[in-house]
Amino acid sequence: MTDFPNDIAQLKALLQAKDALLQAKEVLLQAKEEEVAALKTQVQLLVEQLNLSKSKRFAAQSEKIAKGTFNEAEQQNALPKPAAERAKTGRKPLPANLDREVQRHTLNAPYCDCCDAPLHECGKEVSETLKILPQRVSVIRHERTKYACRQCEQTAETSKVITAPKPASMIPKSLGSPEAFAAVVTAKYVDALPLYRQVDILNRSGIDISRATLANWCVQLGSNVQIIIDAMKAQLLTERLICADETTVQVLREQDRQAPSKSYMWVYRSGEFTDNPVVIYDYHPSRAGACARDFLGDYQGYLLSDGYSAYDTLEGVTQAACMAHVRRKFIDAQKASPSKKAGKPEKALSFIGKLYAVEHKAKNLSADARQQLRMQESLPILNDFKQWLDSQQVLPKGALGKAITYAINQWPKLQTYLEDGHISIDNNVTERDIRPFTTGRKNWMFSTSVGGAKASANLYSLVMTCRANDINPYYYFRHLFTELPKRSLADDISDLMPWNVDLSDVE
Repeated sequence: MTDFPNDIAQLKALLQAKDALLQAKEVLLQAKEEEVAALKTQVQLLVEQLNLSKSKRFAAQSEKIAKGTFNEAEQQNALPKPAAERAKTGRKPLPANLDREVQRHTLNAPYCDCCDAPLHECGKEVSETLKILPQRVSVIRHERTKYACRQCEQTAETSKVITAPKPASMIPKSLGSPEAFAAVVTAKYVDALPLYRQVDILNRSGIDISRATLANWCVQLGSNVQIIIDAMKAQLLTERLICADETTVQVLREQDRQAPSKSYMWVYRSGEFTDNPVVIYDYHPSRAGACARDFLGDYQGYLLSDGYSAYDTLEGVTQAACMAHVRRKFIDAQKASPSKKAGKPEKALSFIGKLYAVEHKAKNLSADARQQLRMQESLPILNDFKQWLDSQQVLPKGALGKAITYAINQWPKLQTYLEDGHISIDNNVTERDIRPFTTGRKNWMFSTSVGGAKASANLYSLVMTCRANDINPYYYFRHLFTELPKRSLADDISDLMPWNVDLSDVE
């Protein structure tokens, strides 16, 4: 048994020392618990990052939501469709507008094998195969007749020789024709075929044209169609909704900038429900808000974007946000989650799925009817979604925490689409129009000069506007490169806008 001192003061000092020791141990224990909690949080974040990294590297990249406990809207949409609505399977017929080459096949000796009697025709069995010819290259020979006056030859001191003019060209004195220009531009900006590969293709036909020549064609053509781009921009700025997005591009030779520096291609587009959509690419060396202000000027209307802060510097526009970006972040949270059971990410995706189910119903309605349907069905879903977001307590730095924070920060803009039926719930239509540029960028890697980047922006603008209006870009370029050189700056060019050109007789 421990011997305690008989002195009261000594006993008090001993007790105080023990209390101090216990308090120190409690503080140390609390610090250890906090350290363990922090390490658990760090481990959880690292597990989420690992799961997300594995998913992006090995799993399917589709954003389709897997069916689960909370996916009522998706399950409803997944019900078997009536037979009349099912897409037909099997081989589709070849286009009727293609030229047909008829080959008739007959028997040399149409006699019966059994009785050796002659056979008579009782019908035809028809089948079609596709015939593809390699690129055909031909030459247009311009023979310009010269004229002289015999009277002046006899009576005047000098005699003029007048030569019949040849058709005006987009690039005077160039070797190319409108068809050649259209083929090169279409191959690069539609099919993402780099110029050096086009040179190889031409070489197989015995045509020796350097890559520098083709690059010069693209730069000059892109610069010479600026009048068309300006008219398209004027049309775009009159619309009540503009969608915006941006992506990187590398320009090697840019003043006061190093070659590896990032530049940006900004994309502006008409709304999804516009009859004659316009798509315009705009090159800038930076991603600053001044770039958007320079393009939009004093535009008054709605602007649909991904929530990039540079657009917040614009005055006179009403911001609308993209629900697809919100969904994408919750899908990342779903992939990052160590648990494969239905949980919070699935609940958020369920709300979003219900909103898209309403959009599916409203797709073919008028703008007023679409806005009315959204107020009746989408608004209650959004209110429930917001209430659910506000009630969640998760790690703010985790994938789910970031998704929830992003949704809450963008919430006023996410509700803007309820105000007007012309506004889409997301900005996917613009992302689809920027994707061909990113695909082409993987092939041609960079632009050599600022002039080349701006020319590419103009040509991409025409390509994507053609695609948005269901126009074959090659035939449009061929028509444009033939007709535009005939016009002066004062002439009306409205008939050359992609949505006004009639190409039915050239296809």
